[in-house]
Amino acid sequence: MKDRRKRCSLFAIFCCALALLFFSGFTFSTHRIFFTERYHPNLVASWITSTTEAVSSDSTAARSISIGETVLFPDQVMILLKYPPSSPLLTQDEIDCVYSSPNSSRRSSPLSIGGVYVDHQIVRCNLPPRGMIPSVSLNAGGVLPSAPTHDWKSLAYAAVIDGDNTTVVFVKGLNLRQGKPTNASNFRCVYGSDFTTPELLVESAVVSIAQEIVRCRTPRSLLDGPPKGTSNPIKVSIKVNGKGILNSIARPEFRASPDPPVFNKHRVCACTMVRNQARFLQEWIIYHHRIGVEHWFIYDNNSDDDIETIIESLVNQNFKITRQLWPWIKTQEAGFAHCALRARDFCEWVAFIDVDEFLHLPSEVHLETLINKLTIRRSDIAELRIPCHNFGPSGLKQIPTEGVIVGYKCRLRFPERHKSIVRPEKLNPSLINMVHHFDLKDGFGYLNVDRHLMVINHYKFQVWEVFKEKFYRRVATYVSDWQEEENVGSKDRAPGLGTRAVEPRDWSGRFCEVNDTGLRDWVVKTFSDPNTGLLPWQNKGKVL
Repeated sequence: MKDRRKRCSLFAIFCCALALLFFSGFTFSTHRIFFTERYHPNLVASWITSTTEAVSSDSTAARSISIGETVLFPDQVMILLKYPPSSPLLTQDEIDCVYSSPNSSRRSSPLSIGGVYVDHQIVRCNLPPRGMIPSVSLNAGGVLPSAPTHDWKSLAYAAVIDGDNTTVVFVKGLNLRQGKPTNASNFRCVYGSDFTTPELLVESAVVSIAQEIVRCRTPRSLLDGPPKGTSNPIKVSIKVNGKGILNSIARPEFRASPDPPVFNKHRVCACTMVRNQARFLQEWIIYHHRIGVEHWFIYDNNSDDDIETIIESLVNQNFKITRQLWPWIKTQEAGFAHCALRARDFCEWVAFIDVDEFLHLPSEVHLETLINKLTIRRSDIAELRIPCHNFGPSGLKQIPTEGVIVGYKCRLRFPERHKSIVRPEKLNPSLINMVHHFDLKDGFGYLNVDRHLMVINHYKFQVWEVFKEKFYRRVATYVSDWQEEENVGSKDRAPGLGTRAVEPRDWSGRFCEVNDTGLRDWVVKTFSDPNTGLLPWQNKGKVL
């Protein structure tokens, strides 16, 4: 009875909070505090919502489209447009970016218009000039009232309610030790529609916290769903003892479980994060399908190269692909943790690799056969760590039309780093990972795979055109401009290049110590059309 009263009390708090906000017409135009290392005010001027250019309440646009959230990144601003599911997505010709101040306004074309992320369409604009507030203008209706602009440096940006009824929250700005758990007692999760009114918030205990990932107990009232008829979404954020609450745009989503339930999971899946890698996706998926990968989770990190068309084509050829928009910069570890949660119900093993990385089995066995061989007597093995060979431009100056496997054949002599295939059910609940491997539950360990059994061909240093794009806006280590003195010593920059985005004269001959055609020869023998000699990803034909 006591637990039931507590449950009703929490539910009542949410009802009251939402009802108060809903009927009062509350807006976030008050001073708002968010946490970095100090408190800073986040201001939204009252003149923004009353500008004469604003969309009238009678227009179709006003009733259907509004600005839900705005996030300020180092080199652009992301505006999330909220609209009813029945409304068509906007195109780049139907919208302008608008920057307003009390005395003036400016317009520019969007940098890009994206797809749907948590019921919002993504619009990317240039950074606003100093003192100006970003918004958007619809051709059919005028300027939309702006929303508070959140600084990406300190923000709860995504959340998932896991199967054990805990909430996994992804955050920026805590600056915790990489790869190590943190004392959870200094933090609390808070739920509500407005974090400026403490009495309307519900707090819960943090179960684990590490890097950018916080796991906390979900209030029972939230598990029952928000009260019907309320329009303000429940968000979750992190409260730091003595420092305040982070700004949040994170609305907890229930982890998508398969419907109907999957009784026979895929044996091997693959997860990757990409940005503008569509031209390489067909080769990567077709090849890995042949050796035993059955399902792919593609985390799209702000691509604008028509990747959705390539994925749709592959899906039409019966490849099982799940595309997840992931607009957050420098969050590959968080993205992989999110992917592990999604893949757990579908896959026994998941390979976390990039689209320029190819699992190579020199013995030509099937991937599932090799995994069985390595783990049949070791039920405690939950991760296979595979060494990586880094390939160089191999003398090429232009993108090879036959694909990366056949085109690049010269590499460094010794392996560098490793990537992993893991059992997602056996990961530590903290979801700590270093991109290359995860922390595992107690009682489980990893196995270093002999490179003669399985190795990753990492086509890391390709022709300059590809390399420059990859490392200019890398998904793992964010460098907004090559010429900035940021992460200069990182291996995510090319050795010897420093901060100069200028092609070295000897680039095509670099990183070449060993001629390695093992995988190349197998691919030519296995995939080439007997009549034309073309590979499947060259003629873009149907692949069986």
